[in-house]
Amino acid sequence: MFKKILIANRGEIALRVIRTCREMGIKTVAVYSTADRDSLHVRFADEAVCIGKPQSSDSYLNIPHIMAAVEITNADAVHPGYGFLAENAKFSQICADHGIKFIGPTSDMINRMGDKISAKETMIKAGVPVIPGSEGLLDSLEQAKDIARDMSYPVILKATAGGGGKGMRIVWEESEMERAYNTAKAEAAAAFKNDGIYMEKFVEEPRHIEIQVAGDQYGTVCHMGERDCSIQRRHQKLVEESPSPFMTPELREKMGEAAKKAAGAINYESVGTIEFLVDKHRNFYFMEMNTRIQVEHCVTEEVINFDLIKEQIKIAMGEKISGRDYVPQLHAIECRINAEDPYNDFRPSPGRITVLHQPGGHGVRVDSHVYAGYVIPPYYDSMIGKLITVAQTRSEAIDTMYRALSEYVIEGVKTTIPFHLQLMKNERFRSGDFNTKFLETFKMQ
Repeated sequence: MFKKILIANRGEIALRVIRTCREMGIKTVAVYSTADRDSLHVRFADEAVCIGKPQSSDSYLNIPHIMAAVEITNADAVHPGYGFLAENAKFSQICADHGIKFIGPTSDMINRMGDKISAKETMIKAGVPVIPGSEGLLDSLEQAKDIARDMSYPVILKATAGGGGKGMRIVWEESEMERAYNTAKAEAAAAFKNDGIYMEKFVEEPRHIEIQVAGDQYGTVCHMGERDCSIQRRHQKLVEESPSPFMTPELREKMGEAAKKAAGAINYESVGTIEFLVDKHRNFYFMEMNTRIQVEHCVTEEVINFDLIKEQIKIAMGEKISGRDYVPQLHAIECRINAEDPYNDFRPSPGRITVLHQPGGHGVRVDSHVYAGYVIPPYYDSMIGKLITVAQTRSEAIDTMYRALSEYVIEGVKTTIPFHLQLMKNERFRSGDFNTKFLETFKMQ
């Protein structure tokens, strides 16, 4: 049993980890930047250490500052949450070198699956379907054009160290390639300090369906069903649900087995997610593996009744998993509540929350770190909460979501609540007839 876990993150995920640790009787340490000194995770943790200035590079991405906090608080494990250093192999290795348990995979596992080129090569060897693409990183603009001509447009450029849509560009014809190539590399370098990019064939009208997996230190792997994350804006997920309305029992079995094969190929330890693109014929292709807890893990928790953070900690402590696979028993939907203005191209809206009322009632869960008077800093991701509803059927979960969104009051800043309200009433969304392109034609009223 760990005695004390330092949470190398902020916001709702830091608070989420603190809650589980408290239930498990484990002490917690919060780290925070000077912009987050009034955050709830700082108040709720047993100890808190300021690790620097607001900019992420000076605080949440500053490994020496975080390791100093580990040392002065005598923490024996680190939970990285998601984002920031959650998929940083160097950080995982430094923790191991200092005898601190990184609650997540080893540096070798992160390198093999966090780097998308290596991951794709691993999947090909493991027999998991992959999207056709370049063999390794692109060396030049000319090479990118040559490969795209052979593959035929459209293609997509991706950052090898990326995620969250950063360093990613769809290219529909050769005249767009130079601009896309240069901007993708620049964005990747700024976001990940690694400007390596690669190319894949762009699958049109795809659905984004991912499989939650878990693996222990003894080689046992299981899957916990799927999440449909097709409602995206510029590759940023806005709504997730489980089960997928596109799923069939046969497809779930195939994708579940492929996901287990993917995780097993690297003897994966911890919880993780295998992301697939699924075309309209229900062919599926490996996209990437996220070697961390996902923002949208809550919908899986609700439909299989498991605390995935607790499972992650137990695996890190060396406990065995049963190897049993799980399928959704209910239907859950998650809406990301972002401090953005949906009427102005989802422009970020930092500032002080003057009034806050969060919804409740049967089938409603709110994971959030904000409160009335909280000041949303401009330095980080704009997500300020997750609203999750669960019910016996998809239709009921949508109705509960609409009711809960109607009760959600946040004043002082703009939020994505008006967008979600309109989405829940959209007939095409309600019918389950959507893909990752859905929001390109969705108009706010």
